[in-house]
Amino acid sequence: MFINNQEIFNVLPLIILAAGIIISLLIEMYSKKSESILPWFSVLLFLASGLHAIWYTKDVSIILQGMIATGGNVNIFYAIFTFGAAIVTLLSIDYIKKYGTYFGEYYIILQISVLGMMLMASAKDLLVIFLGLELMSIPFYILAGMNRKKAGANEASLKYFLLGAFATGFIVYGIALIYGSTATTSIEFISQNFSILIQNVLFIVGVLLFLIGFSFKIAAFPFHMWVPDVYEGSPTTVAALFSTSGKAAAFSAIISALFALFNGPAGNLFTPYLAIISLLSMFYGSIVAITQDNFKRMLAYSSISHAGYLIIGLAAGNHDAVAGIIFYLAAYTFMNLGAFGIISVIEGEGETNLKINSYAGLGNKKPLLAGLLAVVMFALAGLPPFAGFFGKYYIFIAAIKAKLTWLAILGVISSAISVYFYLRIIVLMYFKTSDEELQIQDSRNANIAILLSVILVILLGIFPGSFLDLITKFI
Repeated sequence: MFINNQEIFNVLPLIILAAGIIISLLIEMYSKKSESILPWFSVLLFLASGLHAIWYTKDVSIILQGMIATGGNVNIFYAIFTFGAAIVTLLSIDYIKKYGTYFGEYYIILQISVLGMMLMASAKDLLVIFLGLELMSIPFYILAGMNRKKAGANEASLKYFLLGAFATGFIVYGIALIYGSTATTSIEFISQNFSILIQNVLFIVGVLLFLIGFSFKIAAFPFHMWVPDVYEGSPTTVAALFSTSGKAAAFSAIISALFALFNGPAGNLFTPYLAIISLLSMFYGSIVAITQDNFKRMLAYSSISHAGYLIIGLAAGNHDAVAGIIFYLAAYTFMNLGAFGIISVIEGEGETNLKINSYAGLGNKKPLLAGLLAVVMFALAGLPPFAGFFGKYYIFIAAIKAKLTWLAILGVISSAISVYFYLRIIVLMYFKTSDEELQIQDSRNANIAILLSVILVILLGIFPGSFLDLITKFI
């Protein structure tokens, strides 16, 4: 098998990260200053990989005997994962010391999980998706329980592991049935022959099991049961990674494996399943989030409703929907990173200040943090002119074009419900007072990360068309 220099150059984001993981291991083993070197080396690693991916999006190719795709929207996903991970790394520098969970392997495990995400996004073979999934998931289980001394972290890790393994079983069984009915795991072959293959019952069952398995990974109802406890029990910066890059990676795998769903009437067979779980996820997440008094649990239920909005795009099954999903994932990644980042700064030692009421009067105590959190809440609520509004808009328009107007209308209603629990935070910050003194440890690194997230949310809201045009070139 011969790989030319251009193909090696195209796959450089993966090579950079893989080489960086090996270098990070050597730094951790042999350098006494690894605690201060590794976080900044990780940030540089993520930025180098992400910037290369963005700069060379036009270099589209399929290499390694049709196993890996490069360029186009694959590179856009690379950028989402790596920029998101760079922000998580900045948030983590001071947070993991406060949380009592500094271990040298923290940043190395973070790097490995991102490499798994990138493999999932670039996969042109079902086995590569599975390899990437495991490379992402196993580090996630470890990161959730990184602080072994906290019972909540141990519980989060165990729950995530057990239910994650259960979901992986669905995916593997689905891949096995797809292979049994097609005699191949090549996504290219499956896409080209999709309209013929759906006449085979085994193939339909395999695709359905594949979708169900990934419904766990994207936290869609009724496969969401792990989400609130895992987000609450995990370190806040780790929960930020789960809810953003982790979710984006799962959607990238679905888009990669089932692109034929977006390429003709054959995909309509799965529309009822996708429409139902979309509907249930949107309303369940929005309604239950209203009742929460813990900020992290509120964002956990919020993530279920956002999964519902994204699944509208899968149900629509057209090229506009694919573009809408990718735009929404980019916007949602930076919106949620901003929200979790602010929580990580305000969170005190011993996991204090996590109640929503702790934010009462924050506008007077910390006006900059309160202002940034207000922008993030407006964006998550889907209010213009922020990125969250355009993400939902593009997906709803795609649904209307696919004659799923009823689902788009219900999505708007669910979004209107969610406005309540997002704006409740803003009301508490600016119109309520608290007698309790809020002890906040300032973190320059975290503040930079939060500010970058908010700037990206605003830029995606001001220039949505530019980013959408970039995405649609490669669909």
